[in-house]
Amino acid sequence: MLTENFKNMTSSKSQKLYLVFFLFLGCMPSKQEATPVVATAPPAATQTTTSENHEHKPGDHGGIIVSLGRDSYHVEAVFDDQGKVRLFTLGQDETRVIDIEAKELNGFVKSEGATEAQSIAFVPDPQPGDAPGRTSLFIAKLPESLTGKAVEITVPNLSIDGERFRLAFTNATTVHAGDSHALSSMPSKVSDDEEEALYLQPGGHYTEEDIAANGRTTPYQKFRGIPSTHDMNPKPGDRICPITETKANPKFVWIIGGKSYQFCCPPCIDEFLQTAKSAKSELPDPDSFILGESKP
Repeated sequence: MLTENFKNMTSSKSQKLYLVFFLFLGCMPSKQEATPVVATAPPAATQTTTSENHEHKPGDHGGIIVSLGRDSYHVEAVFDDQGKVRLFTLGQDETRVIDIEAKELNGFVKSEGATEAQSIAFVPDPQPGDAPGRTSLFIAKLPESLTGKAVEITVPNLSIDGERFRLAFTNATTVHAGDSHALSSMPSKVSDDEEEALYLQPGGHYTEEDIAANGRTTPYQKFRGIPSTHDMNPKPGDRICPITETKANPKFVWIIGGKSYQFCCPPCIDEFLQTAKSAKSELPDPDSFILGESKP
């Protein structure tokens, strides 16, 4: 494969064991769908009038997008390795951020397959641009006993502009037969604490000039609102992602070592840049990531 030398160069890093969820959700092909989950949390005092459609898709923050109602609204759920769960509220158009009333959301969490759930609180964390008294982000902390495990979460009474929804999602996902390569090669998003240091501090092949050329920002800020779609069947002549070998997205370009590389999604930029900052040998040329004609 085109990326064999690159992966050998970083074998100690790329062989790191990731939880299945973080691998899958960090960069999930759009043709895959997560298994629908109905969490058995206690019912809300007042029945919601609209239930959600469990259609799971890859999100801009490396999580999954769950539709509410008949795609009236969306929520992106993002887990990190510290046990934090973030809920980003989105409009009917999944690229449009919306803010809703900034009040604490009561939820329930349980391990996958369990019958007893624990209470969990999603606290408002208003973002720049949110109106006073409103927020587009809620954050909760998983109980220590459930951190790093497959869990199911339910928010039974999510209110958006007078409409109420029952939100349910899970970090346990299934992979379709034949997609094991995709699962094994999908990286997870770096934590928020690591993100700034990774992208705004030079190191190895990543220089101050590169940081300036990239706009002194991170991919999660620069490409916010651009959905990550994945083509698992690139054609000869297509540029492919250096990490997943899926078709690269020309919108996801990052300059490293003075050269422009194309990726399929921001989490793949994370992994490539981490390697570039620690690699002793030269990085592969961007043109080496062009799919050639298959040999008979």
